[in-house]
Amino acid sequence: MLLSLTSRSFFLAFLLVATFSNAQVYEDYIGGGHSQGINVLSSDNFDPPFMPGVASAEQTINGSGLDARSFETARFLSQATLGADRETIEQVAQMEFEDWIDDQFNIQSESMLAATDSAYNVGYDIFVGNGGNPEDYFGPYFPHFNYGVWHYNMSNEDLLRQRVALALSEIFVISLRTQLGEYGDGLGDYYDVLLNNAFGNYEDLMLEVSMHPMMGAYLSHFNNPLEIAALNIHPDENYAREIMQLFSIGLYELNIDGSQVLDMNNDPIPTYDNNDIKEFAQVFTGLGPGDIIPNPFVNVPSFGLDFIIADKTVPMTMYDEWHDQSSKQLLNGFVIPAFQDGMDDIEMTIEHLFQHDNVGPFVALRLIQNLVKSNPTPDYIERVALKFNDNGAGVRGDMKAVIKAILLDEEARTCAWINESTHGKLREPMLRYFQFARANDKLAPSGLYWNSGYEFLLLTGQGPLAAPSVFNFFTPDYQPHGDIADAELVAPEFQIHNSRTSVGFMNMTYLWINFSLLWSFEEVEEVYIDQSTLEQMAYDPEVLLNHLDVVYTNGQLTEETRNLIKESMNQINANEFGAFYLDFRVKMALYLIMISPDYAILK
Repeated sequence: MLLSLTSRSFFLAFLLVATFSNAQVYEDYIGGGHSQGINVLSSDNFDPPFMPGVASAEQTINGSGLDARSFETARFLSQATLGADRETIEQVAQMEFEDWIDDQFNIQSESMLAATDSAYNVGYDIFVGNGGNPEDYFGPYFPHFNYGVWHYNMSNEDLLRQRVALALSEIFVISLRTQLGEYGDGLGDYYDVLLNNAFGNYEDLMLEVSMHPMMGAYLSHFNNPLEIAALNIHPDENYAREIMQLFSIGLYELNIDGSQVLDMNNDPIPTYDNNDIKEFAQVFTGLGPGDIIPNPFVNVPSFGLDFIIADKTVPMTMYDEWHDQSSKQLLNGFVIPAFQDGMDDIEMTIEHLFQHDNVGPFVALRLIQNLVKSNPTPDYIERVALKFNDNGAGVRGDMKAVIKAILLDEEARTCAWINESTHGKLREPMLRYFQFARANDKLAPSGLYWNSGYEFLLLTGQGPLAAPSVFNFFTPDYQPHGDIADAELVAPEFQIHNSRTSVGFMNMTYLWINFSLLWSFEEVEEVYIDQSTLEQMAYDPEVLLNHLDVVYTNGQLTEETRNLIKESMNQINANEFGAFYLDFRVKMALYLIMISPDYAILK
């Protein structure tokens, strides 16, 4: 029963617990922690061992233990962060979600380039200090980038920015599986572009990504020359194609709700053709190294220098003598005039694409799929796309407005959607890894949370900036065979869910939980999971399961799964397992939660 009283009114609170009664005058409303000064008497104040206060009489009136808001908040943070522990969940539960988002907008990130360089320098000192030959320590390369990402994300406050940056990394894809893996500083600097623009403007993001040497090397517009027909030299078309298909407008004309525009024959209308690609390719000519790293060969940057000599942290520069000076016929009759500076061509082209009607629904769908659900309704896409087109102040491409529109939309927040069979998404393996690492207490004797990510990448196929191709780990329209395809739905993340990766994830989870080993490496001591807090809860399986349901399954642990786990825990007792039975209970519960469909599917 809900009592609603004004803060100045008086009421006589008659608290009847068992056969005891005690009348007190109380000037406030009851609930939500508003029970200061009230004494509650009970026939029994039993406390389970090591769980003081869990069953105290005061709990009957102060509202403690009611988990609905915790479930709601945990679900929100599962969409908006890389993972949250119980303390963070309860802190955010005291706030309006929009206020939390606004606070997050004001938190600056530390540089991932700096984190990468720091990991390299610390690793170098440790290696040499242990007697290693300095010439044998390589880098910075991709493990140092991963060290930086994981170490930073174990104690950071910029939770939303890191989540959005990871989502953007699956749109603006580069991959450390290529030669780029040799350049950890370039990986870190590229990630900084995503972090710095996560709350900025999409047009600026498109331009900075286009000018980054790591993207230039990955999609081959670094040292891309103008056409010299006599020498059979032609502009590379790779980036021209992908900036349209994957970064901005997609393959077909879209309505504002993401549906395809159809011609008179009910066929989709392509957004561009091969001639358009050739015209765009001419725009992205003449870009070369913006600076060089120390080397014994050259002192100044120039067009045509090998990428190995380029400074991967400095944007490419335009060498106009290698840029195509002709006019370019772009989309929908738009013409770039001849004899402009090369950078003017590029900036005009980025703005031209950015203003295309497709960009709003294109970006809306990609980010909704990554953060919230695989199959948003057309209305949801339209609401977000409209915010992309105009943030309410006449600004197009405002990422803050887009992020709010996605995370605060009724389709993301209303609990009624949880029961819809079309709602939800498969959590990516690396998001499950991040969440597990963030949700648990950790023991790191060195103070370093370094993780090369190599074993996880090998077993699950995932890691930051580690997609197998420019098409990401999975495509947005992937349909696994069976019920999902028959229902004309999509499930992108299932493209990397197969017998190898699913078993690989289970094996990694077994390692984390049963050996408490979160990750290990040569340079410093291993990082372990500290399960002591969970062990105190494991005296009562229901208490532990309620906690895990908040942190991992967001209140959606089914009775079937709950009963299965509880039955397994109850079979682990002190008589048969001795002094360590609580540890075994925790391991059993955690493992079964982590491999359950209740957790794997985010709804």
